Amino acid sequence: MLIKKLFKSCLPLAAATLVLASASNTYAGEIEDTIADKLTAAIPGLKISDVRKSEAEGLYEVYSNNGDTIFTTADGQYILTGDLLKVTADGIANVSEQGRASQRARTMAEFGDKGLISFPAKGTEKASIAVFTDIDCPYCRKLHDEVPRLNELGITVHYYGFPRSGPNTPSFRKYISVWCSEDQQAAMDAAKQGRSVEDRSCDNPVRAQFELGSRVGVTGTPAIVLEDGNMVRGYVPAEKLAEGLGLL
Repeated sequence: MLIKKLFKSCLPLAAATLVLASASNTYAGEIEDTIADKLTAAIPGLKISDVRKSEAEGLYEVYSNNGDTIFTTADGQYILTGDLLKVTADGIANVSEQGRASQRARTMAEFGDKGLISFPAKGTEKASIAVFTDIDCPYCRKLHDEVPRLNELGITVHYYGFPRSGPNTPSFRKYISVWCSEDQQAAMDAAKQGRSVEDRSCDNPVRAQFELGSRVGVTGTPAIVLEDGNMVRGYVPAEKLAEGLGLL
């Protein structure tokens, strides 16, 4: 399915690069093992999460732990970087993004839903979205203003912490204070409105959520991950998001 992405990110999207990250190996056969071994030997520090045959004849897809993709021939000798596109009856489909979405959905499922700050749908839940957010990001705040409407439309919002400045920064500590508050939703509302939140500290999953965001390819905030693993980068109004989910 072709997906149009509307975004206005707080950070410019980075140029496509291959990130060297550690991961578990999930290769399927001899050819995949050969590709993994050859690329790992050729690129010091490279850890591959998955190798699979591409729908494009003669190519294999190689994934790193953060969802970046490269393509290689069966012997691992020739490498292609960038997105693989496919001409269909409906236009151009991004084969690479479809593969990343699949990997992303699996990574999110493995992480689980513990430690999230959630704003549940009102009535029957029709969909849920995972939002990697930075409290100090203007477009994250704008999206948070849409949460009541999203809930009215039957969409549950699950927040994952992704303070863009990284650990040991004021924004990171602010998210920890929100997470450690007795009423997380009220604290999140206050913080998103620019109001002060009492400094708090406790065992928390903020760093783990931040690292998860890096693994699934978050480069700016807000980043909205749909249930099928597709990512919408940046602010989208509630009605437009619900329409894209097929709810309107």
